[in-house]
Amino acid sequence: MPISVGQDTAKTRRTLSSGGKSVSYYSIAAATEAGLGDFSKLPAALKVVLENMLRFEDGGFSVSTDDIKAFAKWAEDGGKSTREIAYRPARVLMQDFTGVPAVVDLAAMRDGIKALGGDANKINPLVPVDLVIDHSVMIDEFGNPRAFQMNVDREYERNMERYTFLKWGQTAFNNFRVVPPGTGICHQVNLEYLAQTVWTDTDQNGEEVAYPDTLVGTDSHTTMVNGAAVLGWGVGGIEAEAAMLGQPISMLIPEVIGFELTGEMVEGTTGTDLVLKVVEMLRAKGVVGKFVEFYGDGLDRLPLADRATIANMAPEYGATCGFFPIDEETLRYLRNTGRDKDRIALVETYAKENGFWRDADYAPIYTDTLSLDMGTIVPAISGPKRPQDYTPLDQAASAFFDVVSEYRGIETDAEAEAMADEGPTPVAAADPRKSHPVKGEDYELRDGSVVIASITSCTNTSNPYVMIGAGLVAKKAHELGLTRKPWVKTSLAPGSQVVTEYLQAAGLQEHLDAIGFNLVGYGCTTCIGNSGPIQQELSDAISDGDLVATSVLSGNRNFEGRISPDVRANYLASPPLVVAYALAGDMNVDLVNDPLGQDQDGNDVFLRDIWPSQKEIADLVEETVTREAFRSKYADVFKGDEKWQGVSVPDQETYDWPSASTYIQNPPYFQDMGPEPGSIASIEGAKPLLILGDMVTTDHISPAGSFATTTPAGQYLLDRQVQPREFNSYGSRRGNHEIMMRGTFANIRIKNEMLDGVEGGYTKGPDGNQTSVFDASMAYQEAGTPLVVFGGEQYGAGSSRDWAAKGTALLGVKAVIAESFERIHRSNLVGMGVIPFEFTGGDTRKSLKLTGDEVVDIKGLETVRPQQEVDCDITYADGTKKTITLKCRIDTAPEIEYIENGGVLHYVLRKLAKA
Repeated sequence: MPISVGQDTAKTRRTLSSGGKSVSYYSIAAATEAGLGDFSKLPAALKVVLENMLRFEDGGFSVSTDDIKAFAKWAEDGGKSTREIAYRPARVLMQDFTGVPAVVDLAAMRDGIKALGGDANKINPLVPVDLVIDHSVMIDEFGNPRAFQMNVDREYERNMERYTFLKWGQTAFNNFRVVPPGTGICHQVNLEYLAQTVWTDTDQNGEEVAYPDTLVGTDSHTTMVNGAAVLGWGVGGIEAEAAMLGQPISMLIPEVIGFELTGEMVEGTTGTDLVLKVVEMLRAKGVVGKFVEFYGDGLDRLPLADRATIANMAPEYGATCGFFPIDEETLRYLRNTGRDKDRIALVETYAKENGFWRDADYAPIYTDTLSLDMGTIVPAISGPKRPQDYTPLDQAASAFFDVVSEYRGIETDAEAEAMADEGPTPVAAADPRKSHPVKGEDYELRDGSVVIASITSCTNTSNPYVMIGAGLVAKKAHELGLTRKPWVKTSLAPGSQVVTEYLQAAGLQEHLDAIGFNLVGYGCTTCIGNSGPIQQELSDAISDGDLVATSVLSGNRNFEGRISPDVRANYLASPPLVVAYALAGDMNVDLVNDPLGQDQDGNDVFLRDIWPSQKEIADLVEETVTREAFRSKYADVFKGDEKWQGVSVPDQETYDWPSASTYIQNPPYFQDMGPEPGSIASIEGAKPLLILGDMVTTDHISPAGSFATTTPAGQYLLDRQVQPREFNSYGSRRGNHEIMMRGTFANIRIKNEMLDGVEGGYTKGPDGNQTSVFDASMAYQEAGTPLVVFGGEQYGAGSSRDWAAKGTALLGVKAVIAESFERIHRSNLVGMGVIPFEFTGGDTRKSLKLTGDEVVDIKGLETVRPQQEVDCDITYADGTKKTITLKCRIDTAPEIEYIENGGVLHYVLRKLAKA
């Protein structure tokens, strides 16, 4: 399908020669020559956005000359702007957890447009969409050679309804491709194969045009591909669907924070250690809603795999993206991963011609900067519940002691020392760690026992330096006779099949197997909550002993309740350290100074004894990570195995929704929708559904993992004769709104401050008694009572989870009032017709002494403008009233229209129906 470009773009259109042919492009230098401004000092990340404006200027694309001039003013004003622009990414990336509900919405929109008298075939992606199935594999089997095949078999058993639906989508929709299960994680597939750094296509006039590769993705870690100078970031499924259907992404010209990297990594450290430090620094800096661009001579010594690791964790440090400009390392990576040679030549020529190339003279203007000498990096982990909780490895054991102390009610070391001075009984209390026997085993579990050690997630598992490093640690440990502790559930889930290829070529997979790190699948596994059950006797010991069990994973997310319901403390670490913690089996072990175990002769073995040198790793990477491996493994990337090829689907333009399905249901968003929008209504007589604290993540709001029979979602499935073994996970059932409504605000660790010390998805119902959030919502909706949610700072951090907004809307919540919002979730709330508000003037849920018994009125919304301040009346249970001022976080004019329509998809649907 040809791309469309603007009609008033001749003044900036130029040609360049590469690979023996000419191609058009939109020249930033030509824009300067045309008198639009000086753009020479813009960061490369912002030049990508500027090129987008040049390409779509006029022609009905809502891009004006003033939008382009605003980029020059951004540089003049020190990297700041209030200009709102309409940005159009080149493509969309999805994974199946977020992709299934997106395709469900598209299918429902086809039904909806027919109900409005329109043509169902108008509902089609207008830009290329790739969906990679990577979130569904669960670690049921581990630690043996059969694990991979058995997990794949169970994956198909559990998810055949979903896979049939996705395959129908592939046949029904244009511009939509599916990468089958068992191929790899979407971000690795994107980085290693789909991404091109510079994209080409023919325009509506049949001419070939080169332009920067850009995308948005329905997974927050879409940012990984910024390591290869591809500008991309995560959006909610709602916003992605709008982008697919031709809607621009409305955004302010962002601030760009420059992060200078100097020096080089020292022996014993990894790219993971570097990124955990970067996360800590940038989270402290405060970069929410901003671009981060990395620069400095340290990039000359930073492999692209490490750059991608840093770019991957942009959601963890809060930025929209973490971008690395095109340079020699970009070209080396493209060559090594099997990209076409003409494409690589075009990337170099285009980058140099259009001002995107990073060389020794690269010195753009940034909004602000910070710097890090990579020579100061030390081995580290992060935890127990936030990625920014950075802990140097030599302090990890003592830090875990403090975690247990806090959990047991001993809050400080000083308090523990004071108790120790009082006599024998307080001395015992001063060490809070407990243990409990495991039925049928000859060992005990204790606070700190590592029950899950998983090399998993998109962050590290396509980085050959840390994966080869993990294999070498396993090899040296195995040769000395060490193995995992018997209570540790170990797993290896590489980011792509290429990883298996080079681990086997290096002779390392056999050693990983020997200590329990057998291949379990290609997917997100533990990082998304698909860790699978641990041994029942271990689970019982943890529960009966009220133990603080731990997990260690090479992932990016360690939020409460995400990894496993049996684990309270979760730690992020490099793959080699995951192996080391599996050998030690305990977070109380100081890996720097304590032995991991004993060799065959009874001698202590320390981490330093089995840690590989950087040269060992680099030599094996050079030898085994080859261009041929990438080309071979991606040759038939869309074909899939025999199971995928055997999935048969009907050929029809609308979906025949199976009424008995517990996975796929027609959502209610477009039912009884009229052809015209309404107006924004004031919120009157609303009751608080929940009062939540700081750093409430989208995992708290809409968990992805398993759920129990006692939950509303579990009861729903039991009522439909689904056995607990077949429950699967919330993430896998995102195509069924009935499950997801019941799972909203149902994380086992969420704390509703309306209740006293209660964890889980509970609140007060209309009668004042404790009940589930879902049941309370249904009772309030039946009574016609609107609802609000109160929150603290960084509300909605974490995954770009559209169901965190969809579920909120379906529970009858009209507004979320918080101290601050994370970028993606704020956008998602607006996209579902829920209005975000921020406290002003120092007001917080705590200063207002909210209990949940109040009545909330927010009036004057019929004429509200973007970011307008409005009055909110809070009437307390005793009848007293307080008026506070809220800032409306409907940020742009298009978002006003979205709210008026009831959401962005309603807006698009009405627009297409009229067309």
